[in-house]
Amino acid sequence: MSLLALLSGCLGRAVNPAMYDITPRVKTTRDEVITFSQISSATHLWDVGKLLDEGFGRWSFAPGSNDGRRVDLMPARYCAPTVSPSKKILSFMVMTDVHITDKESPSQPLFLAKLHEKKSTAVYSPVMLYSTQLLDAAIRTVNAVHQKEPMDFLISLGDVANDDQYNELRWYLDLFDGKVITPGSGAHAGSSTIDYQQPFKAAGLDPAIPWYQAVGNHDHLYFGTFTMDDRLRASFVSDAISDMSDPFTNKEFSLYQSPRYYTGTIDGSTPYGTIIHVGPVTDPAFAAGAPQVVADPDRRPVTRKQWMTEFFTTTTQPIGHGFSQANLDNDFSCYSFLPKATIPLKVIVLDDTSDETVASQKSGGRGYLNEQRYQWLVRELEAGQADDQLMIVAAHVPLGVEKGGSLLAWDDKNSFVTEKALIAKLQTYPNLLLWIAGHRHLNVVKAFASPDPDRAELGFWQVETSSLRDFPQQLRQVEILINDDSTVSILVTNIDPAVKEGTPAATSRTYAVLTEQRYPHPSVYQSGCDKEPTARYCSDDSIRQIPFGSYNAELLKKVSSRMEAKLKVLYHHP
Repeated sequence: MSLLALLSGCLGRAVNPAMYDITPRVKTTRDEVITFSQISSATHLWDVGKLLDEGFGRWSFAPGSNDGRRVDLMPARYCAPTVSPSKKILSFMVMTDVHITDKESPSQPLFLAKLHEKKSTAVYSPVMLYSTQLLDAAIRTVNAVHQKEPMDFLISLGDVANDDQYNELRWYLDLFDGKVITPGSGAHAGSSTIDYQQPFKAAGLDPAIPWYQAVGNHDHLYFGTFTMDDRLRASFVSDAISDMSDPFTNKEFSLYQSPRYYTGTIDGSTPYGTIIHVGPVTDPAFAAGAPQVVADPDRRPVTRKQWMTEFFTTTTQPIGHGFSQANLDNDFSCYSFLPKATIPLKVIVLDDTSDETVASQKSGGRGYLNEQRYQWLVRELEAGQADDQLMIVAAHVPLGVEKGGSLLAWDDKNSFVTEKALIAKLQTYPNLLLWIAGHRHLNVVKAFASPDPDRAELGFWQVETSSLRDFPQQLRQVEILINDDSTVSILVTNIDPAVKEGTPAATSRTYAVLTEQRYPHPSVYQSGCDKEPTARYCSDDSIRQIPFGSYNAELLKKVSSRMEAKLKVLYHHP
């Protein structure tokens, strides 16, 4: 019997699932930004009701932000055009790190939040309760932007799921398809009374917008970090809460050492999503053994190939969302596409996440390319340069923004190519405009200037987009324009989902602000170099502080003289 049937009224008619509107007017963060005050408290992050009573989660709008025109990559004596860019050739939307979460899964490592609360908001935050509803609001916002001014495509840069589960991936795809979403699993606790558990009808992406997908580390690794071995796979579909060790306190960085802890789960029948069944296995409360849950086969993890296969089972376009039958046949998760046949621009979608064979010893969340993916990338770049195409690389993991000891840094030890060598290779292609990425949940722009001061065209921009999970929960609009002097302008603008007051998505925003207030992100939007002089961005003049979490700018880029001549003929010929 379906859940909707179980929710039927006394007359036997199925209850119509809710539909959640957004605000009628969508603004960008050039118009207004979300702001809030900092609050001190000793209350635990999972004590959501108490934090709300203390004033956490309150926010307001402030005037928008704009960093203006950036000429970091241009020749030293370059004089920027005094008029606006003359010809827009492409407009697209970026979303990333949605982290759709099955909060009732028996294998989420919620115990790590209890052990390492301050640094484990990625493991637990109350925003995880409303991941499906927020994505629905974000898709509705994309549709509204498209209605105002049509965009050419949308691209999602990975980490669509929080824990590589089949049901998380299907919720994600079904939200794009506009289906009824039942956001609980197992016993479906609270499905008739708790807003984050209640079924709802998604809007679906406007069918006129093609959308493409890249792979993230959370899409094929356990919590984005560990190889999904047989033991882990069995735990997801079990009727018992998993038990694991703390990988951050044992030398092996392992899940199977002692002491061990029951991982915990969320009680979906509680308004704030109470964490239950968590603690040391030696706790007398667990004398009877592992806590029991209702098993659900849809919680099963998927391999990278199985993950790609699901993108062929959707009603939105294009079929496969970038992946082809060849990707499935070869278990290869990279591809390229031409957004518009009429413009000389190619998007190279690169999987730069760890392989399962090396996703251990603190390597799973790092940037990585094996030889096959690296050689494929070089061939795509060579072909694009030879064909006089502008090029954008779309990947999950960014370059050059994390120190070597970080769990988010490039995996120089295992990758076929080191980060330094990869950047140097990218700086041999004058028509490379952008490397776009997610992964760090930040809206950071970095300039990779040319190593040759006489060849400014060898520089390229990197544009990171924040997560839809954590503050500031934003999308990013990217517009490519050709200037009168045949240089390229890249307009980057953050957009908040236009959540409507009183909806679950609005509660998600409240919880994102609450989490940021309780444990401020150690990033460019919380402290300046005067307070944190050793921070990674302080030594890089191209990375600017983003106090409201948003970053909007016009990024100028010079291309090869041959490409300039082609652009002049295409867009400025009398």
